[in-house]
Amino acid sequence: MKQLYKKAVLVLALMSLTLSFAQAKKPTIMVVPSDVWCNKNGYMTEVAGLGETVKVPNYKKAFQENSDLLAVVAKLNSLMADRGFPLKDMAAAIKTLESESAENALLTSKGGAGVAETPIEKLKKVAKADIIMELTWTVNQTGPKKSITYTLKGLDAYTDKQVAGATGTGNPSFSAELPVLLEEAVLAHIDNFNAQLQTHFDDLFANGREIIVRIKKFDSWPDDLEKEFNGKELREIISDWMNDNTVNHRFSESDSGETSMLFEQVRIPLFDANGKAMDAKSFLKGLQTMLKNAPYSITNKLMTKGLGQATLVLGEK
Repeated sequence: MKQLYKKAVLVLALMSLTLSFAQAKKPTIMVVPSDVWCNKNGYMTEVAGLGETVKVPNYKKAFQENSDLLAVVAKLNSLMADRGFPLKDMAAAIKTLESESAENALLTSKGGAGVAETPIEKLKKVAKADIIMELTWTVNQTGPKKSITYTLKGLDAYTDKQVAGATGTGNPSFSAELPVLLEEAVLAHIDNFNAQLQTHFDDLFANGREIIVRIKKFDSWPDDLEKEFNGKELREIISDWMNDNTVNHRFSESDSGETSMLFEQVRIPLFDANGKAMDAKSFLKGLQTMLKNAPYSITNKLMTKGLGQATLVLGEK
C-alpha cells in the first residue's frame, strides 16, 4: 500500500513538473533572412546616412519576389511553433512598418540631432520580438540529388548578441522541395538550438533585459550635467535613478562627464506593471518624466535606436 502511495505521489509530481514546463513562458521569435543571403541574392539597397552610403537589406523586395524565402520562413515558423515558441511574422511586420510614416524617416530633433536606424532595427520596434532568428541557406546539387546547407543564429533583439547557433548540411535527397530539404537538415539540431534560446530567456527573467542608455545635452542648453540640485550634481541624480530602477541594480556607468553619460549592460524588467513588454524607450520614459518635472524642469527629447538603445538629450525638444 505504501509503495502504491509513493508511486502515486511520484506520478503527480512528474505531472506537475511537466505542466510547469509546458506553461513556462517562451521567447517570441522573428525569422529573418541574413544580410549574407540578401546580398547573395540581390536584395540589397544603397542608402545615405550619417555621411556615408551603405548597403542594407531590402526585405520588402525579398519577400515580394522570392517564393523560396516565403516557403523557407513558413517552414521554420511551423517547426518552431510545433515546439511551443511563439513567432512574429516578418512579412506582416513589414506591412505594419510601412503604415507607420514616423518609422520611415530619421528621428530628428528641432535642433538637428538625429539617430539613424537600419531596416532591421525599425522592424524590431514594430515586431517586438525577443529573439531574431537569422537564417542563411544554400542548395547543393549532386546529380539528381539535392541537399541544403544552413546556418541559424539566434540574436537577442535588444543587444544583437548571439545567444544560440546551429549549422549543418542535410542528407542528399531526391526531393526538389526546398522546405522539405530544410526540415530534414534542421531537425537534427533544432531542439538543441531551442534549448539555447530558452536558457537565454530564463536568464532574462531572472536578471532582466540588457539595454544601452545615453544621456546627452544640446549645445543650446546653457547648463550641463554638473548643475546641482539640493547639493547634488545632475549626473549623480541620474545615476541614482538608474540604480533604483534597474533589475538588481545592475548597470555599468561606462562614461560620465560634463556633457554626456553612457550606461551599458543596463538590466531592465521584461515587463512593466501592466504586463506589457518593456524596451529601452519605455524604460527611459520614467527618467524623462522625472527630469521634466520640478525641481529639475529640464526640457528633453527621448530618441531610440531599435529596441535596446535609448538616448535622452537635455535642453531642447
